[in-house]
Amino acid sequence: MSASGGGRAIIAAFLANMGIALAKFVAWIVSGSSSMLAEAIHSVADSGNQLLLLFGGRQSRRKADEEHPFGYGRERYVYAFVVSIILFSVGGLFSIYEGVEKLTHPHELENVWVPLTVLVISIGLESFSLRTAVKESNHVRTRGQSWVSFVRHAKAPELPVVLLEDVAALTGLMFALFGVGLTAITGNSVFDAVGTLMIGTLLVLVAIVLGIETKSLLVGEGATRADRDRIVAAIEDGPETEKIIHIRTLYLGPDELLVAAKLGFASNLTLGDVAADIDRIETRVREAVPIARVIYFEPDILKPSGTPTPTEQIVLKSED
Repeated sequence: MSASGGGRAIIAAFLANMGIALAKFVAWIVSGSSSMLAEAIHSVADSGNQLLLLFGGRQSRRKADEEHPFGYGRERYVYAFVVSIILFSVGGLFSIYEGVEKLTHPHELENVWVPLTVLVISIGLESFSLRTAVKESNHVRTRGQSWVSFVRHAKAPELPVVLLEDVAALTGLMFALFGVGLTAITGNSVFDAVGTLMIGTLLVLVAIVLGIETKSLLVGEGATRADRDRIVAAIEDGPETEKIIHIRTLYLGPDELLVAAKLGFASNLTLGDVAADIDRIETRVREAVPIARVIYFEPDILKPSGTPTPTEQIVLKSED
């Protein structure tokens, strides 16, 4: 995770959230608004999440060792999953608890102008953070790709996490502004409690989405359809192999793809010929998809007639 990519968006979000959290806590102390307390806890949780993402990125850069021969790239997925849990428990559930507490034990707000001022300033700061996340995401988002598709299919978890956090933060601020504003106009603190419940529900929903997407990455996702097509084309782009019997791909981390394939070769080739052919194919694959850093090709022999060998027949049958 480079400082110029997802790292920049994370740092911008962290700095914005730390400043916003402090201002929200002051506004809560002065006014007693449960919406402001929920938003303050939300900002603290977000700040902690950004530190976790940065730490996960650092951990993932450790070199492969005997215990982890494929490296530590998937640590970024682990920390992104932890972020979704924190957002759910600390942010969402606490906000819902505060909303219920305020409904059952309402109290009048004081110095309402303080939380309203803080909310307006916070909206500006969060908008800057979201703008940074959108700008960095556009560097890696495919032209014409929708934002929903980007969040669902991005292999680097940091940018989707920050994007969803920033969108949730801005929406939550609007909910808080709604609750505090109506409470100031009507004098009824129920609106403040309702705003708090809306914030909590929003955070729980975002956490569930993040959890589902990062769980998929943790379990193991293959190459995108576009990258898989490029890999297949690179293999078939030369005369070396007669047939791709089967192919498997797996992300070892956001920037590292494993490619394994069983390839059919002519029966009249020597071992040296096959080894040289595999080297040429590997070179083409790495040129076509640079993140394909770990490649394993298993050669198989095709009969002169093109009839699959018994081994190949078993593989083909298992894939039907």
